[in-house]
Amino acid sequence: MLSKPVTYFIILLVLIATLLGFISPAIALLIGMISGMTQISNQDLVKGNIRFQKYLLQISVVGLGFGINIQDALVLGSNSFFLSLVAIVLTFIIAITFAKLFKSERITTLLVASGTAICGGSAIAAVSPCLKANSNQTSVALAIVFLLNALALFIFPSIGHYFNLSQSQFGLWCAIAIHDTSSVVGASALYGAEALNVATTTKLVRTLWIIPLVLILSFGSDTGKNIKFPWFILAFLAAMLLSSYLVQLEVINDKIVWLARKLLIFTLFLIGLQINLKQLRKLGFSIIGVGALTWVILAVLSLFYILHYTA
Repeated sequence: MLSKPVTYFIILLVLIATLLGFISPAIALLIGMISGMTQISNQDLVKGNIRFQKYLLQISVVGLGFGINIQDALVLGSNSFFLSLVAIVLTFIIAITFAKLFKSERITTLLVASGTAICGGSAIAAVSPCLKANSNQTSVALAIVFLLNALALFIFPSIGHYFNLSQSQFGLWCAIAIHDTSSVVGASALYGAEALNVATTTKLVRTLWIIPLVLILSFGSDTGKNIKFPWFILAFLAAMLLSSYLVQLEVINDKIVWLARKLLIFTLFLIGLQINLKQLRKLGFSIIGVGALTWVILAVLSLFYILHYTA
């Protein structure tokens, strides 16, 4: 394991390479995962920077809001509202069904289902107190979601090109079928600017479902005070409003969006650092099967709908 100064130096090199355009979202995540899996980076430093990574992701998403028109966002949000609801309900039904088949542990299953249904790590963190999940259950659920996110980032663009999905179709598919906001934005960014806008807006509308989910899981318990509203979404909406109605910002909007995309790529590298062999050893076959099969079925069904019922 490398010392903290050396790890800081490597992180700085990755940041500079990202800003200069030498690293794509997929490569950034791959470099992070290799570093995390081999544990060549300082693990104490990696664990200490988890909160920083979370805030950096939120800042990046808010910055992307400066490239989205509010009228277009309202249309996308209204069109995807029902689809998001169906996908969330279907995800829980599939996960619970496979959990009974594989006899996986109940709380971890619900954590994985929450992350798959709504927004990956954010949803897991929000519902963990409601389910009274312990640290092991939470870390296992996060590890599964991170691994599947990494896989999605690599394979979704290729599948999109194979089926000749339009920018709008691919963005919608990413927002519905990929767990975490970071990988949704990363995969859609590889496909194109329009796909990125559609995916980001639709995903953040979907993220709002955290609130009713937490309320449902908190029903009859004393954990209601632990509800974590994703406040950065309000900042994202404010960014869209400012960019849509303040013409003075037109000069710097593109620069803000450019920087946000670069920061997002760097964030994917930081997320990859968190995936290590210790986490993989905690993963049982049953819960991996539940998580993977639930995700694959959701991805296939949503792709079928998008191919046949959207333009």
